[in-house]
Amino acid sequence: MSSLDEGKTKRGADAASSPNNPGTIPSGPSSSKFTADGVRDYEKRRYRGIDQRIVHAREIRILKKIFRSIKRTRSDPGPILDLPCGYGRFSGFLLGQGLGLVNSDLSFHMVKRACQKIEEAGGAVSGDGSVPGPSPKHALGVVGNAKQGLPFRKDVFPVVFSIRFFHHVHDPLERETILGEFLRVSSAWAVVSFYRMNALHLFQRRLRRLVNKSRTRIKMIEPGRFEKEAEAAGFEVMKVYPLIRGVHAYHIALLKKSPLD
Repeated sequence: MSSLDEGKTKRGADAASSPNNPGTIPSGPSSSKFTADGVRDYEKRRYRGIDQRIVHAREIRILKKIFRSIKRTRSDPGPILDLPCGYGRFSGFLLGQGLGLVNSDLSFHMVKRACQKIEEAGGAVSGDGSVPGPSPKHALGVVGNAKQGLPFRKDVFPVVFSIRFFHHVHDPLERETILGEFLRVSSAWAVVSFYRMNALHLFQRRLRRLVNKSRTRIKMIEPGRFEKEAEAAGFEVMKVYPLIRGVHAYHIALLKKSPLD
């Protein structure tokens, strides 16, 4: 059985290259606000409403298209990096791609929960949107902070997968740092979501803050800005997929590491 004890540590770079040692959670203490109870409460509340289920279903639909495109050119057998992994919402889908998986997050308890979900499923590919196919049933866990530098070697992941992270990053210099880290640890691809400025969605967000007193503020990037930042980091922007064109600010980008990098 995999060890999920907080006291057990291992170098992140070693963990990423050791798919036969699943479930390890290395690194030092996490500065995330999430406690074990907080993670459980968050998982119970998220993606339970009709609107959130629609969003999740559309995400999976887009991601299936993206990974079909990746599979046509993929040759590197290394694991996928899911950062931030959260409680493991996409773990089943990602394991269904036939590769190993490294769950990484700023929160130790989020990483632990993501690994536990795989263990609870007996290592089987599970979750909405799972794609049948050969898959090494391994999920490692690594606490990591992309803003401060990831604990992985260069070119160790064929795919870096980052969903629902960039709309929380308001500082363009921090986005530059994160994209640089994604480029460094990726050997080929990155799948990254971001919010593009959308007046209708912005109005809906402001109305929600007034009604629900929500303190969450997301960053919507002006059109073309994310693409320029990704290209400046060293990626080619292969395609950008809107979640709901013209209505929702959410987009998912398929990035390819430029040959010169």
